[in-house]
Amino acid sequence: MFVTRQPLHRRRPLTVLSLLLVVMAMALGPTPSSAAGTDWWDPTARPAPDSQINVTGEPFKGTNSQGEVRGFVDAHNHIMANEAFGGRLICGKSFSKAGVADALKDCPEHYPDGSLALFDFITNGGDGKHDPDGWPTFKDWPAHDSLTHQQNYYAWVERAWRGGQRVLVNDLVTNGVICSVYPFKDRSCDEMTSIRLQAKLTYDMQDYIDAMYGGPGKGWFRIVTDSAQAREVAQQGKLAVVLGVETSEPFGCKQILDIAQCDKADIDAGLDELYDLGVRSMFLCHKFDNALCGVRFDEGGLGTAINVGQFLSTGTFWQTEKCTGPQHDNPIGGAAAPGAEKELPAGVDVPTYDEDAQCNKRGLTDLGEYAVRGLMKRKMMLEIDHMGVKATGRALDIFEAESYPGVISSHSWMDLNWTERVYRLGGFIAQYMHGSEQFGAEAARTKALRDKYDVGYGYGTDMNGVGGWPAPRGADAPNPVRYPFRSTDGTAVLDRQTTGQRTWDINTDGAAHYGLVPDWIEDIRLVAGQSVVDDLFRGAESYLDTWGAAERHEAGVNLAKGAPASASSSESSVFTSYAPGRAVDGDTGTRWASDWSDDQWLRIDLGSTRTARRVTLDWERAYAKSYRVEVSTNGADWQSVWSTTAGDGGLDTARLSGTPARYVRIHGLDRGTDWGYSLYEVGVHSS
Repeated sequence: MFVTRQPLHRRRPLTVLSLLLVVMAMALGPTPSSAAGTDWWDPTARPAPDSQINVTGEPFKGTNSQGEVRGFVDAHNHIMANEAFGGRLICGKSFSKAGVADALKDCPEHYPDGSLALFDFITNGGDGKHDPDGWPTFKDWPAHDSLTHQQNYYAWVERAWRGGQRVLVNDLVTNGVICSVYPFKDRSCDEMTSIRLQAKLTYDMQDYIDAMYGGPGKGWFRIVTDSAQAREVAQQGKLAVVLGVETSEPFGCKQILDIAQCDKADIDAGLDELYDLGVRSMFLCHKFDNALCGVRFDEGGLGTAINVGQFLSTGTFWQTEKCTGPQHDNPIGGAAAPGAEKELPAGVDVPTYDEDAQCNKRGLTDLGEYAVRGLMKRKMMLEIDHMGVKATGRALDIFEAESYPGVISSHSWMDLNWTERVYRLGGFIAQYMHGSEQFGAEAARTKALRDKYDVGYGYGTDMNGVGGWPAPRGADAPNPVRYPFRSTDGTAVLDRQTTGQRTWDINTDGAAHYGLVPDWIEDIRLVAGQSVVDDLFRGAESYLDTWGAAERHEAGVNLAKGAPASASSSESSVFTSYAPGRAVDGDTGTRWASDWSDDQWLRIDLGSTRTARRVTLDWERAYAKSYRVEVSTNGADWQSVWSTTAGDGGLDTARLSGTPARYVRIHGLDRGTDWGYSLYEVGVHSS
C-alpha cells in the first residue's frame, strides 16, 4: 500500500553532495509585430520572433448546461521558480521584455558545454554536459528529464490554456538551505524575499501579456484573488491564475534545536502580507520540520540527504514514532547518501530508525495550529501535501470541528488514506503529472470516491519543481497521439508544438514543457479512457467549489461558551483549577480534569432548548477511549446521540441529526490512559 512505498512521482536515485540540493528544491515590453489576426484570442502585438502556439480555433467560453465552469485545473505549478534558490538553479525565464532569445537561454556557468552545470549533473546523471543553447535550436532542453531548465515559458502556458485549461495555481517556491549551499547565485537566500519577487514577477507577466492584447485587463492570463473572479475569468474563456506558496520557512518560522524562530505576531504579519500579495493557498511546511509542523519523509538515499539538510538547517534530525492509525509517513530507511553525509560535523551520524516507527513524531505545533486558524480566518486554503500524517490529522481535525472545506492535496504527496476525509470536508485533490498509464491507474483507484462526492479531478504538473515528468511512450507504442488532434471540448485543433527550430512530439519527447500539457491529456484519453479526461474537465469547477465554500464559511456560534457546567468530579490541585467551567471558557489553555476512574461525566447547560448538530471535544492527553454524547431537555431524561469505542484523543467532532437539547453531557466510559478524563474545550453548535 501507498504508506510503505515512495510517493507515486518517483525520482531517480541521486548521488554525491548535490543530492542534498535537489531534494531540498523539491518541493519547489514586447517588440511589436504585424497583427496576428482580429480574433480576441490572438494578440495584436506578439513579439517577433517568438514561440509558436500551434493551436487553431476559438477558446471555449461560458459554462455547461448545469451552469458549471468547464476546463482543466493545474493545482501545482512553479512559473517563477527560476527566481528561487538564489536565481541560478533553474535556467531561463518565463518571459522577457527583451524577447524569447533572452528568456530561453541557459545559465552562464553552463556555457560552453555544461561542464559546470552542477545541478544538471546531479539531476540528469552522466557528466552533466549538454548543449546550453536554448533559442533557437533547443537541442537538449527543455526535456522531460532536464530538471534545471525553464518549462513555463509564457507561450507554452498559452498553448495549455488554448487546449482547455482554465485554472492554474502558481506556487511561489524556494528553499534557503539549497540556496546557501549551491555555489552559483546572484541574490539573497532569504525565503520571503524570494516569495515577494516571484509574486511581483507574476503580476509583471500578466502586464507583459496584456500589452500584446491592447492594454490592462485584455490578456488571457488573469491573476485572481477570489473564486468569483476566477469563475468570471473562466467563463470568459481565459486562464484564472491563483497564487500559492510552497516553502520551508514561511514567515521565517524555522526551528533551531526545537526552538521556534517566530511567534504569533510573525505569523499574523506574514499571513497578512501574503494575502495582500494575492496568495490564497499555502503549505505550512516543506521537506524540513519547522516551527509549524513536521513533514512527510522522503525515502531511501533521498530521505537520508534531506535528513542531513534538516540537521544542517535546524540542528535536529527527524524523529519517528509508531503510527496510531492506517496512515503512515514514508519510511526513511537506511540508504546512504555519502555526498550529503560528509557535510555533517565530525562525530555526527544520521540516526537509524525502527521499521515499525514510520510517523514523524513532530505534528502540528501550537504555532502551527495558530497558523491553520489564521488561514481559516482569512478564508485561505491549506495545502496538506508534505505535512506528516500526525500534522495532517490534527489539521483535518480542526477543519472538521469548524466544518471548513478549504483543504487541498495538489500533487500526490498525501497519504492516500486521507482521500475520503478530504472529499467529505469539501476539499480538492489533484494527482501529480504521471505518465498516462500510471495516471490512469491512480485515477481509477479513486473514481468511486469522486462519483460518491460528485467532484472533478485535477493534475499538478509541478513544472520547474525538479520532479521529473512523463517520458515518451514511443512512436511505436499502442494508441499513440496522432497529430493534429482536437481538444476535449472539440473547439480547438492542436498540432505539434514548435519553438524556434525545434518541434516537440509527446510520443517521442514526452512532457518536455508546459505547452505539451494538452498533448499529455490526449495521451491519457487514448491510454486511460475518456472518463478520466471527463473528470479532469470538471476539475476547474470542483477546485472553485472548494475555494468558494472556504470563502463563504462562517464560524459557527458556540452555544457552550460561557455556559454553566458541572461534572461528576474534578481533579484537585493547589496550583490551578480543573473545574468544569474551564472546558467552556473559550480558552484552550485551560481544562477540566476528572478523578482517575472510568465512569465520569461533564454536563453543560445551554440555558434553553436549542438544536444541537455538532459537538466538538478537544482532549488533553488524558482522553476517553469509549464515551457517549448525551442530550436532555429537562436534565433528568438522557438520550445517547453519539458514541465511540475507538477514541484516540486529539480533537473529535460528533455530528448529530439536529437534536433538541438544553443539556449536553459528555459521558466517559473507558479511559484511554491511567489518568482520568481531561478536556481543554467543548463546543456545541447548531450548524
